[in-house]
Amino acid sequence: MSRRRLLVAGFVVVLAAGALTGLAIVDDGNPPSIDGTDDYPSRYTLVTSQSYQGFGFGTGEAMIVAPDGERAWTYDPPNTRVFDAEVTDAGTILVSTGTEPPLEQCPDRYQDGGSCVHNRILELAPGDNTVVWKYTWYDQYSSHHIPHDADRLENGGTAIVDMGNQRAFVVNQSGTVTWQWNANESLDAGSAFQREFGGPDQQGPESDWTHVNDIDRLENGNFQLSIRNFDAIVEVAPETNEVVDVIGEPGNHSVLYRQHNPHRIEHAGTALVADSTNNRVAELDVETGDVLWSYYGGENGTEHLAWPRDADRLPNGNTLITDSRNFRVLEVSPSGEVVWEFSQKNRRGILYEADRLNVSATTDPDRLHAALEGRPEEPDGVPSARSFPDHTPEEGWFTWVLYEGSSWVGYAFPWMGLAESVVLVVGILAGLCFVADYGLRRLRDAKRFPWDNG
Repeated sequence: MSRRRLLVAGFVVVLAAGALTGLAIVDDGNPPSIDGTDDYPSRYTLVTSQSYQGFGFGTGEAMIVAPDGERAWTYDPPNTRVFDAEVTDAGTILVSTGTEPPLEQCPDRYQDGGSCVHNRILELAPGDNTVVWKYTWYDQYSSHHIPHDADRLENGGTAIVDMGNQRAFVVNQSGTVTWQWNANESLDAGSAFQREFGGPDQQGPESDWTHVNDIDRLENGNFQLSIRNFDAIVEVAPETNEVVDVIGEPGNHSVLYRQHNPHRIEHAGTALVADSTNNRVAELDVETGDVLWSYYGGENGTEHLAWPRDADRLPNGNTLITDSRNFRVLEVSPSGEVVWEFSQKNRRGILYEADRLNVSATTDPDRLHAALEGRPEEPDGVPSARSFPDHTPEEGWFTWVLYEGSSWVGYAFPWMGLAESVVLVVGILAGLCFVADYGLRRLRDAKRFPWDNG
């Protein structure tokens, strides 16, 4: 065997060994147990699943689960994808959904496009899922056109992000839009934002330009928006619609890379972010962008994060993480220890968001509505990483390649597990190595024997 072939074979062996080692590290088969030293994990958790078995299926749902995974409440409308869900002060549950109706039920303006999506923000009474309030609209496509977040404001209005129309807005209880911010006016080419930070160009009216996926009202009255495709979180003053602060920078993936669901810890001047394509959760200094705390997973036999899309800091200092491509929600301590896990891996549930509720799991499910009333799910004053022991693990290049590759395979083929994904990634790399080796040998032979052109 030639030296080059030996090198290629050796490289493949190293890749395979590394992959097997990675599998041995992460696939222990046993989810962590509940931490019995604190009663907070014994409370209910609100979880949403975008869909099951694949991204393109209308099989989403929202659920409230006990620590042992037992369901206390479920909302699973047909032909629907479910993203955000949150408990209101009234004890109701606000969910962000998109339903694909038959084409004949679509408005005339969408008939030529061959499909439409009926976007619905629904307020549900958790006892019998009665719709007590709703705001709805149609859009052309379900892909990248379904709202990912809606928050009930103190004045009774509802703040919504609408990625299909590149906007954020507020509606009152009667459905009147009382405020609106348009990315076309604030982030487009020639804007002050683009001149200072840059950003992608819009490719058309139905393109996934901003992928604005989260909205929060800050203590100063401004709105915080997550602009996923700009790798940035912006703060907007509603009086002027000006962008007054930015976390991250388009294309600078060392800070943020297609993030989801940032949560501001205001007393500490930080933001906890699901830094999705970097496969980590990070708490950042709002002023400097410095990472104060991060979690990748993969430590002490735990599974590495794969496209996390939500992270909440809990009052006990732990962090609740929605790990979408691993089909699970996990709770980790400041030191990175996994103390609780809820898995939908057996159903390939592509989970989107999770909130720890301020209600004991001993509460009778039939009394959830009354028990949730007046109990906010996101308490003020949660601990910041500024008070944590140092925990900022660095991710090695091989680990990043392994999990990023398997994560994208999981995106395209969500029925494939980590083992199958890693084998496929390694196989592709091995095939590329052999193709490159063969091409180099053919090129060398062509130079040595130019008359032999077959």
